[in-house]
Amino acid sequence: MTNQISAQSTSQAPGDRLARIQARIDAACRTSGRDPDTVSLLAVSKGQPLHALKTLIASGQQAFGENYLDEALEKIAALADAPLTWHFIGPIQSNKTRAIAENFDWVHSVDRAKIIRRLSDQRPDSLNPLNVLIQVNLDGEQQKAGCDPDQIEALAARIEDSPRLVLRGLMAIPAPREQRQEQIAVFEQLYDLYAELKLTHRGVDTLSAGMSGDLEAAIIAGSTMVRVGTDLFGPRRSQT
Repeated sequence: MTNQISAQSTSQAPGDRLARIQARIDAACRTSGRDPDTVSLLAVSKGQPLHALKTLIASGQQAFGENYLDEALEKIAALADAPLTWHFIGPIQSNKTRAIAENFDWVHSVDRAKIIRRLSDQRPDSLNPLNVLIQVNLDGEQQKAGCDPDQIEALAARIEDSPRLVLRGLMAIPAPREQRQEQIAVFEQLYDLYAELKLTHRGVDTLSAGMSGDLEAAIIAGSTMVRVGTDLFGPRRSQT
């Protein structure tokens, strides 16, 4: 089913694909008894040309997620006149924190104390505090970024103590599961961590989970933000 959805989406214009994804979000919310307004869509625009972003902007999309810093900075500059929200969602290298702190509204991929300190120190006073999500590595994958679940509270406390950051919640990219119930189960584990965090940190309100192939499962489990790339834009151009 997932492959069929992806194949259909790549043959459509970006505006049509946006409507299709929004319909999937609405259907998943109805299935789980949720208000569709409680789930937002982040357009993952890494590797996509500027004109594709402009098409989605014209269709009403305002939140964009980027993984590659240099590419993202070019897009942010080119689209500076548009009322957009920019999310950095890729792994964070220490030498990239200043540019991230100076140019993004959200960061989804915070997973260690050093990055927290650098982002806070380098966030300009002229900007609102940076919205931060802690990335959790649910499956213990060594090649994947993210903290262990038992590190969440310590990182959350550091973020709360950082004057230029605001703790908003959690993000995760679970290992792929083929079966819907398996997808739901792992997202429910993430939701339990999120709910526990909310008990001790009042500002927490965002669970960034679910992508093209599993957004329905993530929404059923409680995700408040889904991140969709290829099914919105079509295949990415090669990253050089």
